[in-house]
Amino acid sequence: MKTRRLGRAAAIMLVLVLTACATLAGCVPKKSGELVKVRIGEVTRSIFYAPQYVAVEKGFFKEQGLDIELTTTFGGDKTMTTLLSGGIDVALVGSETSIYVHQQGAGDPVVNFSQLTQTDGTFLVSRKPPEGAFDWNKLKGSIFLGQRKGGMPQMAGEFTLKKHGIHPQNDLNLLQNIEFANIPTAFASGTGDYVQLFEPQASMFEKQGKGYVVASFGVESGKLPYTVFMAKKSYIDKNADTVQKFANAVQKAQNWVRQSGVDDIATAIAPYFQDTDKDIVRSVIKRYKDQDSFAIDGIVGEQEWNNLQDVMEAAGELKKRVDFNTLVNNQFAEKAKQNVK
Repeated sequence: MKTRRLGRAAAIMLVLVLTACATLAGCVPKKSGELVKVRIGEVTRSIFYAPQYVAVEKGFFKEQGLDIELTTTFGGDKTMTTLLSGGIDVALVGSETSIYVHQQGAGDPVVNFSQLTQTDGTFLVSRKPPEGAFDWNKLKGSIFLGQRKGGMPQMAGEFTLKKHGIHPQNDLNLLQNIEFANIPTAFASGTGDYVQLFEPQASMFEKQGKGYVVASFGVESGKLPYTVFMAKKSYIDKNADTVQKFANAVQKAQNWVRQSGVDDIATAIAPYFQDTDKDIVRSVIKRYKDQDSFAIDGIVGEQEWNNLQDVMEAAGELKKRVDFNTLVNNQFAEKAKQNVK
């Protein structure tokens, strides 16, 4: 009886020690081979993010010992709110959102650590088929369905229009009162002469004869840190090894996408787009590959960062320029590029 009591006491003491260790130091021993969970919130579900889905489906994250929980958080504001509140560990969203958070005086800044796309992903779609090279002056006086004010698509669109001598507010009848999800439907139902659309809607409209791609805002606005994996600085500081493994997996996916054909990429990401016609998926991937929208590595270039701020400044959405090193940490992407083949 005494031996049993001593055994029970020892077991209780062991539980208490492990609990205290977990509470005070976060040092509960992990089982050999146990995967580390990382919760990603993607701003939307898009073929534009093909390398991310490749990293999951080809097992590149798992190879690094990571268990990915991917959710779609539907919009930049919601994505950033979820990140700041601890609902996700990593956000896949436009870099401008990290600047907006910084402008609000956040004590724990959101840091960009691995870039996924490097151009705007929208296209100018006309109700009429193109006749040769597109003349941007045709937009003057037209009804134009734009994107959400302050969002990167709209800012890249305005930046492009101004580059071609068109003032978005003065030279166009600019409509921005339509919800993002309803913009394609509004155009298809007869609203507007031109619309700024993401894929796959642009390719779907072409296939259906409802619209025609006449220009790419991604090509026109230049290289940008358009969609980037980011996390709170505190998370990166406490989980540097996990962040490095994450960057390694992303780099391997980027290498694979760069080296693979359209059909192979389409097959790899098919589980995420089961309701999208396979020909459309292939068309979208080809369009994005042809214009170099998929970043070849996770490094956020300083020139790209400055171009982003030029675009924001032109749109009147930047209070003050933010130093590159304040919100960008390239050490993980640089190491991944050097070591991952």
